[in-house]
Amino acid sequence: MKVIHQITAGFRRGDAISEEALLLREVFRNNGCTSELFCDGATIAENMRNEVAEISKLPTIVQPEDVAILHLSIGSRVNQVFSSLPCKKVILYHNVTPAEYFERLNPPMAQILEDGRKQVAALADVADVNLAVSAYNARELEEMGYKNVKVLPLVIDASFGEGLIDGAMYSLLKDDGCKNILFVGRVVPNKRHDKLLEAFSYYQHYVEPRSRLIIAGSSVGQEAYKSLLLGSVHTLELQRVYFTEFISSAELNACYKAADVFLCLSDHEGFCAPLLEAMSWQIPVCAMARAAVPETMDGAGVLFNDASPAEIAEALNEVIINQPLREKIIAKQDERLARFRNRDVWTEFVGLLGE
Repeated sequence: MKVIHQITAGFRRGDAISEEALLLREVFRNNGCTSELFCDGATIAENMRNEVAEISKLPTIVQPEDVAILHLSIGSRVNQVFSSLPCKKVILYHNVTPAEYFERLNPPMAQILEDGRKQVAALADVADVNLAVSAYNARELEEMGYKNVKVLPLVIDASFGEGLIDGAMYSLLKDDGCKNILFVGRVVPNKRHDKLLEAFSYYQHYVEPRSRLIIAGSSVGQEAYKSLLLGSVHTLELQRVYFTEFISSAELNACYKAADVFLCLSDHEGFCAPLLEAMSWQIPVCAMARAAVPETMDGAGVLFNDASPAEIAEALNEVIINQPLREKIIAKQDERLARFRNRDVWTEFVGLLGE
């Protein structure tokens, strides 16, 4: 392989798929390959236009012996372009969120996701190699008719857990002595921020009044959902619920650094990179055992099955105040993180492609 190009539906910093594509491009280039990124020009963030090319350019330069990787995650015109490319083709599936989560609050998004599911199914016989970032995602592809699906776990930055920390953000979150519960991810219905608020309500009202819930993620395009959440904050009489919206890497680092525990109650995740990011910052992770989350956790952290808000809140408190338990959880997370970081991604990739 001399040329390996990647295709994404959208591109912006902080997005897990975009970040993986950048890391894979580095891996490919370090192993002697020409490698570029291509995307629908309308969905490239302005500050990333020097990194990514418009997808319409790819068919004019690709050669039969080249490899094109489609990061498949949503309905997009790049999927049709990919299917017509005259080269070797690889699909890397990141999951399409079920449309049902958006039907009431964001019908246009629900339609995009429904169209995306149809496009995924239509690509079942297009690629030479079908990959998924988790076994959970691989099973979804197989249910849609894909054959011989293999798993290439999401590639994340091995240096995460380091880097600049925004001093102002850290002081804002830490100087008042409150216990900080953190969740990182887009403000979208499938991530069940409503459940976060319910668990935090019990925690703040009955366990630790001096507490804060940090919701680090953008709500752009999901304003109706955020309005619903803000209404719940008022109804539940909660204090110190902090929606960060879009923040810089240094500000996100400050959120991780200031957190006492990471809580994820999401219903649907194809992988959930923030779970590993939290582990890298030595934060105990508590999460609902849904979709690909147990696979990503891989025996680490604390998993809930059908726990009530009260049970979750009491568990959070135990993880925060019980120092021996906290150290045991972090040690187990370190073991899981080491297994993930000590990877030879190039060898994994070549092995999955076979001949």
